Amino acid sequence: MTINNNTGLVLEGGGMRGVFTCGVLDAFMRHGVKFNYIVAVSAGACNGLSYMSNQPGRARKSNIDFLERYKYISIRHLLTQGSLLDQKLLYDTLPHKLLPFDFDACFSNPAEFEMVTTNCLTGCACYLSERSDIGRLLDIVRASSSLPYVCKTVNVDGTPMLDGGIVDSIPVRRAMERGHANNVVVLTRPSGFRLSEKKNKLPPLAYRRYPRLRTALSRRNKVYNDQLEMVDELELVGTITCIRPTGRINVDRMERNPAKLIPLYDEGYALGEMFCKEHYQS
Repeated sequence: MTINNNTGLVLEGGGMRGVFTCGVLDAFMRHGVKFNYIVAVSAGACNGLSYMSNQPGRARKSNIDFLERYKYISIRHLLTQGSLLDQKLLYDTLPHKLLPFDFDACFSNPAEFEMVTTNCLTGCACYLSERSDIGRLLDIVRASSSLPYVCKTVNVDGTPMLDGGIVDSIPVRRAMERGHANNVVVLTRPSGFRLSEKKNKLPPLAYRRYPRLRTALSRRNKVYNDQLEMVDELELVGTITCIRPTGRINVDRMERNPAKLIPLYDEGYALGEMFCKEHYQS
């Protein structure tokens, strides 16, 4: 596939498996590789923001160093904040104080950056951007990465939202609809991976106010597998290039062991460097 100014970048989520994406994006930043359009989901949206602000190493520190230091994945946060993740730390203290995010650089970046959320009322994907409002930007990325069942819904523009991966985990089609026929897709699962398609049994009381969200949750595994099939087909015909882990991943979505996260980051960085050298160096 030829990489040019119209090539899009698609970032899958995957919780803490997103450290692979951190590595890829850090390699891109080291080599000055930029895209004019990026669409990102969940952890991909969080990590993609540090790419938009051109802060190499920031996402790695957030996902590995700060995880070990602040233990921000814990059942105690579920009891105190209604989320398994320490939302106050991740979306307030960290970007404003502990690991400052360069909002000015992000907002002045000319690239289009869309984050995927799930609208709880409609059960459909929303593709949201923000170019000036810090509070709204943080609300969108928090919604995009708010996992169902273990995180509260997040209101964006008055609408309850959850993780975009519920309905569009790999938004290649969105990138194509935006006019980007060729795309680089960063995945967080190895080639050939598929989810079990046994009917998802939802807790009977979960999201009773949002019946369309319940439908989307019940269909999530099949939708995800269908997207993986599409990715394989597009890769075969040469309209996308995939960067993905090469072997079995020993990292859970809510992994808390840095010793498991570091090798996955390192693999992402190595594969990102390989991509840069292949496509951007003569």
